[in-house]
Amino acid sequence: MSTFWDRYGRSVSPCHRLPSGLKLGLTAVVILISIAVPLENWPAYGVLGCVLFAGHSIASIPLSYLLKRLSLFMPFLVLMAISLPLSQGFERGGAISAMIVARGTLAFLASLWLVNVMPFEQLLMTLRSLGVPAMVVAILAFMYRYVFVVWDELDKLRTAQRARSFGQASLWFRWKTLAQTIGMLLIRSLERAERIHGAMCARGWDGEVRWLE
Repeated sequence: MSTFWDRYGRSVSPCHRLPSGLKLGLTAVVILISIAVPLENWPAYGVLGCVLFAGHSIASIPLSYLLKRLSLFMPFLVLMAISLPLSQGFERGGAISAMIVARGTLAFLASLWLVNVMPFEQLLMTLRSLGVPAMVVAILAFMYRYVFVVWDELDKLRTAQRARSFGQASLWFRWKTLAQTIGMLLIRSLERAERIHGAMCARGWDGEVRWLE
């Protein structure tokens, strides 16, 4: 699972050969433009989408990969796009929702391009060289490392749940079990985090992430 996010980060293409700082800068520029452009100038979103699609194509990132990642991201983005207009009494609800979906999709595609044209550890090193606080870089590094551990824990809990229900249960039972699984996953994650922190402190951890050149 270590190649789930940056599966193509170590490929060879013109995009991969660009300097790390330039790749990070291009991504930041695209995200800032997508945020700054008002919804009335919606053709600009189409232009940015074409630019991102061209960047993914030059980097030899398959379209099927993009669609799979979008299918995981879009439900959360659509829920956010719906919830914000509801909290404002449906005033300009459609425009706000469309703006959130458009900007969120472009920002996600730009970030996905970045992590797939440079390894994640190289991205962290670039951020640190640009003056990002060491604590922020450490949090990102541990998040990337242990998100797969949490995913394995979730898979174990789901397997145990299916074994106890024999794969057949009512909708209410599945919702109840899901809530219990999320709570148990949180408890296990906190316990594991405490053990990892204690082990790292025992080995002299001082809050600074170091890499071999």
